[in-house]
Amino acid sequence: MGEDTRASPERSARDAKDPGPHLGDPHPPDAAEPIECSSVPNGDSSSAVTTHLYKKRWLILCLFSAYSLSNAYQWIQYGIISNIVMKFYDVDAFAVDWLSMVYMLTYIPFIFPVTWLLDKKGLRVTALLANALNFSGTWIKVASAKANLFALTMFGQFVSSLAQVFILGMPSSMASVWFGADEVSTACSIGVFGNQLGIAIGFLLPPILVPNVDDVEELEYHIRIMFYISAGVATVIFILVVIVFQEKPEIPPSQAQVQARNIPPGEYSYTTSIMNLLRNKPFMLLVLSYGLNVGSFYSISTLLNRMIIEHYPGEEVNAGRIGLTIVVAGMAGSLICGIWLDRTKTYKQTTLAVYLFTLIGMLVYTFTLNLGHLWVVFLTGGALGFFMTGYLPLGFEFAVELTYPESEGTSSGLLNCSAQICGIIFTISQGKLIDRWGTFAGNIFLCIFLLIGAALTGLIKSDLRRQKANLQKAEVQPVSPTGSVSSVQDYGATARKALWQRQY
Repeated sequence: MGEDTRASPERSARDAKDPGPHLGDPHPPDAAEPIECSSVPNGDSSSAVTTHLYKKRWLILCLFSAYSLSNAYQWIQYGIISNIVMKFYDVDAFAVDWLSMVYMLTYIPFIFPVTWLLDKKGLRVTALLANALNFSGTWIKVASAKANLFALTMFGQFVSSLAQVFILGMPSSMASVWFGADEVSTACSIGVFGNQLGIAIGFLLPPILVPNVDDVEELEYHIRIMFYISAGVATVIFILVVIVFQEKPEIPPSQAQVQARNIPPGEYSYTTSIMNLLRNKPFMLLVLSYGLNVGSFYSISTLLNRMIIEHYPGEEVNAGRIGLTIVVAGMAGSLICGIWLDRTKTYKQTTLAVYLFTLIGMLVYTFTLNLGHLWVVFLTGGALGFFMTGYLPLGFEFAVELTYPESEGTSSGLLNCSAQICGIIFTISQGKLIDRWGTFAGNIFLCIFLLIGAALTGLIKSDLRRQKANLQKAEVQPVSPTGSVSSVQDYGATARKALWQRQY
């Protein structure tokens, strides 16, 4: 993975005159780009570890957010019009719920091979596979827009859910690979922002595109239009990813990435990394608490149409707008939390505070849902969404801090696996509770688990390992037998190995 950073005498002389980034790159950065760089001495006055931030990082992040948006939109596009989908395909509510839950179920068995692939092949291969699957799923669903083809639409949703496995764990990895130490949390939040925006559009558009009409042929026409729109968008994004998406910047953006790049492949073991994570008690507490919070969000999103229709019959469009309000408020929460983390580094305190406010928001939403005033539901749903979905990037970034130097994709994968398991359990259980005792009982069920999650978050011992790696750049410096400091590549590998030995 690492690039050869040993400097020749001629190269050293050149670098002494020109402190700009080189690292053996035959195509140096565009001189027009503002260069943001830093160097860490390796004990030899003729060479240093250089970092650089590229403008292209924002394009890569926006492109990732775009295909994450496309995939997330498909997750909720059936659930928010569940009563219409039931009528068109002539299936029951539980079958429609599975169009959402298949996203959760697929994630669980596939996350480990996908995170292994992310570690071995990198971001570009993962992005190409994600978009190929997302593109295929959308066109399969175009073919499924007939009343007798529910099985085909379920298959299309399954293919799209496979794409999600390649997407959910990438925000923290992409942020670490492309962004500097003082902007990784913001970048991760923007990556999650794309997914949330897709969910928001998924709440908003389907009720508008597919009105609740009785004529089956007219309904088929509207459903087909909805599928064509999502397929067209996915196709354009796929083409852009093939042309534009880049694996990593030529020069690393942070000292943590310098160390990550220079570890020899033979010293990294995916199995050992998984075992290290499972033995990391603070991280495992975060895995449980993250699963309870995000699983609750998945359940609320899947069943929102049923909750609103029970108390406000005929308000399918407003059900979508309430879902939109929840997610848009959460997008604002995500960005604010990401900026706050970059400035304060108060990971545990912020995560715990947001969790407690999520619990309070859920309680208020639960006790006001049946008051008969839709504006109250919009208000309480927005407050709940600000904290509940705003929590998503907090979990990713806190996990990276607790688990460095392990792979960001692996830690994010385990968080999401916990969320999918809880999402399936909560969606089925809350759905049954709503059918038998109403929405109040189903929402109280989620409140109990959010309380448990807040308690688990309070037990996490904060350990900001990535921050320490960036602040203590030259903490570990290997010395050669002659007494001189060894090469930058050996420095990175030995530093990373020493971190593993000290932490595990």
